[in-house]
Amino acid sequence: MTQAPSLAIVVPCYNEEEVLSETFSVLDGVISTLIESNKVGADSKLYFVDDGSKDKTWEMLEGKAQVDEHVVAIKLSRNKGHQNALYAGLCSTTEDLVVSIDADLQDGPENIEAMVDEYAKGFEVVYGVRSERKTDTFFKRFTAEGYYHLMRKMGVDLVFNHADFRLMSRKALEAFKEYPEANLFLRGIVREVGFSSSTVEYERQERFAGESKYPLRKMLSFAWEGISSFSTVPLRAITIMGFVAGLLSLAMIVWVLGVRIFTDSAIPGWASILLPLLFIGSVQLMCLGILGEYMAKIYAEVKGRPKYHIEKKALYDKH
Repeated sequence: MTQAPSLAIVVPCYNEEEVLSETFSVLDGVISTLIESNKVGADSKLYFVDDGSKDKTWEMLEGKAQVDEHVVAIKLSRNKGHQNALYAGLCSTTEDLVVSIDADLQDGPENIEAMVDEYAKGFEVVYGVRSERKTDTFFKRFTAEGYYHLMRKMGVDLVFNHADFRLMSRKALEAFKEYPEANLFLRGIVREVGFSSSTVEYERQERFAGESKYPLRKMLSFAWEGISSFSTVPLRAITIMGFVAGLLSLAMIVWVLGVRIFTDSAIPGWASILLPLLFIGSVQLMCLGILGEYMAKIYAEVKGRPKYHIEKKALYDKH
């Protein structure tokens, strides 16, 4: 009889005290069901990563780890953001399969079994893909789906309507860990890694409790992180803008000369100075801003600072 692969479920947490009790219960149930059906091994684990929470998240995680042999609690030294916390959890695992999922239960942990089934068919990476967005507001649905389309237009390979709910085999995860970049956009890096992949569709649920940790400001920042980490289109757009600005400026020069030479309505120094100055100045500022963003990323990469530091780790002690 073939030995079942061990499974690790990685859960990044930031101020999740309101939902953690339910998360423990649901994920414990998922692990137990998979073990009983011999789809995963009895040595499977739940990895909870506390991303510098300010509430009682760590106390709850530490307490759970001390009494549950399946739970590993990891505390980062400070808040490093969702992507770094998830990366820390992924790199802490040693199991054969690794699933990443958020603590809010919106992705539906019951879909993990279907992911394990896809792995059993020979797929190294299995993406959780939302089949619809009924729980989103019109604005969020419109902007999110528009973002995926924009990324594709810019040449970034993403799975449509996939966030960070996925399964990776040990082979795929070890390849993933070879990407040392400081500017983390995990859903793009995983696609860059390659390997055979499949998808599992699911309906995203309402958040069980608490508030979303991704307000509009963070969503916009994350969206730009994805674009600037995997696409050079904004840089190429600068060349195009410069060319277009040159053509428009040339046309404006012709118009200004025509007004000046063939009419008496021109006010000296008006169009010939103000309009080109405003137009070219705005284009230059935009181009400098885009260049500055990419230079900031280069600066972050060159420094080579660690993505995270682990302050504490709590495990079940049989003794």
